[in-house]
Amino acid sequence: MSAGKIMGISDNKDNRIEEAVKYTEILRLPKQTLATFGNTNIAYYMVTEPIYSDMEPGVSETVVRKGRVIAQRPRIVTPYYLSQAEGFSPDAKRYFEMLSREQGPDTPGIIYSYQNKPEGLTIIVDNLDSVVEKINADIDESGDPLVTIIKGRDELWDVSLMKFIFEITKSSFQNNLIQLKSQGMLDMDDGGVPLEARMRIEELFKKLNMGEIEPCELKEELGRWSLFDEYQDRFFSIFHKK
Repeated sequence: MSAGKIMGISDNKDNRIEEAVKYTEILRLPKQTLATFGNTNIAYYMVTEPIYSDMEPGVSETVVRKGRVIAQRPRIVTPYYLSQAEGFSPDAKRYFEMLSREQGPDTPGIIYSYQNKPEGLTIIVDNLDSVVEKINADIDESGDPLVTIIKGRDELWDVSLMKFIFEITKSSFQNNLIQLKSQGMLDMDDGGVPLEARMRIEELFKKLNMGEIEPCELKEELGRWSLFDEYQDRFFSIFHKK
């Protein structure tokens, strides 16, 4: 296959994604932004017209996907920390190294992580606007502040979900940053490690003691901050107790 054909396939896929993003509408936003000091559990309703709707003009159906987006507590990271993370390509590693040179290896930033938990799919014989109206009424009755309704493309509905995640992150960032600063979480110790990172390490030690995580999770976190030598006696003492 020629490079031109490969590029053409890639361009076409990018165009479809761009179209799906433009088509996406956040019909109902959660009434709360992402929590700064805990996880946020957002229920979503993804409403789409079925992919076969163009082939069956006269049939009015709406696809409703339900699920939850779990936003983990925002974490403080630095360019150096990111450069130690595994699973990235050499190009990504070089980018983190560039950030480290340009902004300083210990410049703090916020990173967000998410988990999508689909809960089911229903096809309703009704038009999309009527279905959304009924969903809105149910949400109003329940009073749940952490629910969103998203309109997307059926074949690329997860792209629409990613757009929502981007938007909720962007709207939450300033408030999260202010709260983290007010609690001193962005303060760095003499080793260039943020207070929040030290607190996370303490949490991981507790979880390891209780058997809630594997040792490698804590060991990797210590390695990313170059702190294993500092904590190694405490780390190995956990296994001597068992």
